Amino acid sequence: MDSLKINKVQLRNLQIEDYEQLAQSFTRVYTDGSDVFWTHKQIEKLIKIFPEGQIVTVVDEKIVGCALSIIVNYDDVKNDHTYAQVTGKESFNTHNPKGNILYGIEVFIHPQYRGLRLARRMYEYRKELCETLNLKAIMFGGRIPNYHKYADQIRPKEYIDKVKQKEIFDPVLTFQLSNDFHVRKVMRNYLPNDEESKHYACLLQWDNIYYQEPTQDYVTPKTTVRVGLVQWQMRSYKTLDDLFEQVEFFVDAVSDYKSDFVLFPEYFNAPLMAKFNNEGESQAIRGLAAYTEEIKERFIKLAISYNINIITGSMPLIKEDGLLYNVGFLCRRDGSYEMYEKLHVTPDEIKSWGLSGGKALQTFDTDCAKIGVLICYDVEFPELSRIMADQGMQILFVPFLTDTQNAYSRVKVCAHARAIENECFVVIAGSVGNLPRVHNMDIQYAQSGVFTPCDFAFPTDGKRAEATPNTEMILVSDVDLDLLNELHTYGSVRNLKDRRSDLYEVKMKK
Repeated sequence: MDSLKINKVQLRNLQIEDYEQLAQSFTRVYTDGSDVFWTHKQIEKLIKIFPEGQIVTVVDEKIVGCALSIIVNYDDVKNDHTYAQVTGKESFNTHNPKGNILYGIEVFIHPQYRGLRLARRMYEYRKELCETLNLKAIMFGGRIPNYHKYADQIRPKEYIDKVKQKEIFDPVLTFQLSNDFHVRKVMRNYLPNDEESKHYACLLQWDNIYYQEPTQDYVTPKTTVRVGLVQWQMRSYKTLDDLFEQVEFFVDAVSDYKSDFVLFPEYFNAPLMAKFNNEGESQAIRGLAAYTEEIKERFIKLAISYNINIITGSMPLIKEDGLLYNVGFLCRRDGSYEMYEKLHVTPDEIKSWGLSGGKALQTFDTDCAKIGVLICYDVEFPELSRIMADQGMQILFVPFLTDTQNAYSRVKVCAHARAIENECFVVIAGSVGNLPRVHNMDIQYAQSGVFTPCDFAFPTDGKRAEATPNTEMILVSDVDLDLLNELHTYGSVRNLKDRRSDLYEVKMKK
């Protein structure tokens, strides 16, 4: 996997033109030597009867995975059944558009691309589809391929219990349990030629908590976005691997809560400067800049693996012009990325490190919101966020690093003001602790938080959530984008709409 270069990952609907790629690698091989693969006719029929249920994972224009499904009635699959019965002997005549169960009939990931959590991403798509179509649950028969190693010692029920308790690892069942599926029952002869599972299978089920019994009333789709903040503890790290062990821990923790974004603080990688502490401050920060390209690549892989959009905080970068800048990256979960820059560098950054201010200001489209990023000091200049608000920004992320409480207060108060005046959510994350062996990074103070406009639909003090001050932790919070739309039109005051554009305007110079 270390040698595998990935530029972009995406899910898209399966097309019949994809068949040739599928036919070459989409094969199930059983212990008796037989193999099964889907025919052109079968794929064509699935796409015809239920196109949104058939998806592929595409990595750099190459199909590396596939998930197929149909819709059936709960009463038809709640008890014992076989794969042949539920698929109509793979004719899929059993598909019922008026059913209430999304039934999974296949998931496949190419062996070379396993370990990147791509299958998990397809399962997340299925869950979203289940919610969108207002289906009761996702169900399927899951193999237990390691059971043959224990079949002469324990019954299937005991085997399942031991897998649940993590006493036994099963590559299929362990994965399904980690994806919030529960075992409804054990079925016999689900796949007659599955010798590894000794002909047993688990009937697995994931319940859609948003399911509503069919009604004539319109069901409003979800509009919430979940954000995760890392209040990072500064501590000594000798290598980049040591640093990223902690980074991945936080990404994993935040993604477990199904967050859409995770935000790291400004200069979170500063502990690596200890290696250069015998050099001058300007040389040390340039030594830190040597890690930036690899840090970006590692964040991209984490975004893909954990299916989460990562705002990487910030780090130094030496550009082609030879100057030093403070930058960060939006690493999307589809593998794409974009860079943002700190436009206003502090007097201390200029004096100690010789940093230059960037020139690029933009908003970013993501799969769940239009966002902006301002690094620390930039949030204290209201013109920047106003320009981004004009571009449709819904959430503003602010990675920061402050040493004293009064410095933190500047960031916090200005961030809260940006939420009110731009009618958006503002998310800030900083570092805590100290680095006694790193020049210019002695102490840090932070209280990360999520701020909102101040109106009836929001918290009365405009604080959606706040972390414990000066404590290493994560903070996870939901923000409802529909509330912003309502505020723009029906708010008690409308800061964006009521601007006197006949008197003044804010715009970027070209």
